[in-house]
Amino acid sequence: MMSPALHDADRTAGADPLATDPAGELFALALNENPFPPLPSVRAALAAATGRLNRYPEFLPERLRAVIAARLGLPEEQVVLGVGATGVIMQALHAVTAPGDTVVLTSPTFDGYPILARLARLRSVAVPLDAGGHHDLGAMADASRAARVVVLCRPHNPTGTVETAAEVQRFVQRVPADTVVLLDEAYAEFLPGAHRLDTAALIARHPNLVVVRTFSKAYGLAGLRVGYGFAAPELARRLWSMQLPFAIGTPALVAVQATYRAENELRQRIRMIAAERRHLRVRLRALGVSTTDSHANFVYLPPAGRCWRAVFDAAGLRVRHYADGGVRITVGTRRSSNAVLAAVAGRRGEPAPGWRGSLRTGSEVR
Repeated sequence: MMSPALHDADRTAGADPLATDPAGELFALALNENPFPPLPSVRAALAAATGRLNRYPEFLPERLRAVIAARLGLPEEQVVLGVGATGVIMQALHAVTAPGDTVVLTSPTFDGYPILARLARLRSVAVPLDAGGHHDLGAMADASRAARVVVLCRPHNPTGTVETAAEVQRFVQRVPADTVVLLDEAYAEFLPGAHRLDTAALIARHPNLVVVRTFSKAYGLAGLRVGYGFAAPELARRLWSMQLPFAIGTPALVAVQATYRAENELRQRIRMIAAERRHLRVRLRALGVSTTDSHANFVYLPPAGRCWRAVFDAAGLRVRHYADGGVRITVGTRRSSNAVLAAVAGRRGEPAPGWRGSLRTGSEVR
């Protein structure tokens, strides 16, 4: 007789790999995924592109590079592509560092940075955030004098905080000209206009700056794994030299083009996510729980006397826990927000589905 474990394995092996579990996804709040599926026009464009999947994409993603450069208003030579933002970051580290070099990070930071630093055989120097969840830019600038790369996330991950344009400008001025500044803007689309940086002007003044963005978060294309970066021409050429052939599939080009055409619909979705974030923060505050001033698609609960892991594990909510006790919670739907609030309030709330383990609770990707 087949054991229950083997039966489950067999059933899983034969299951539709693209099937979704709506109930499970409701409680998957660890990876900062967009709660909305791709826009209808984007799905239609992707469906039409499947007829060409027997053909390789471009050797190097020149067409997608041109599309993104046109949107940014930059020459194509200043844009690079990657398999998600992590791909661009990895290209940058390989292009500008040698094993044993130092990279300056914050603590806590985006999960990918310590991993990528190890892959590039770099030494990581972690600078703690301040009490409000902001970068300690003075300490980071000091540490950058002995570093090859320094990383600034804006909005920061995991706290969602934002340094002012003036603070960023002063920081970049303090960093040595031969130290590369990685300005990670994975969540920049969630920023209101008043908080946006003129990154093109910043790059023109500081040729050691690389701006990194992704289509995984606000654009809701995490499954396509496409990110991009831009820099001054000389530095961008060094990063482009690390471009992996055939790495960016044709569906990525099709989806980006369709998404750009549907910009108004996308903006509406971003506004809905921002509104839900505000709702969640207000309700948490009413429960006596403080959060950082997040400007992304997540909220961050700093370490507290309460064991957040026990709170959320008991409710079946998959959120991102940090070693110091802090927790990052993706903003999803009103149902997932209500589940978070019920857990924090000590109520059972909506029961989460059973779960036997998944990569979805692991490190976030971009």
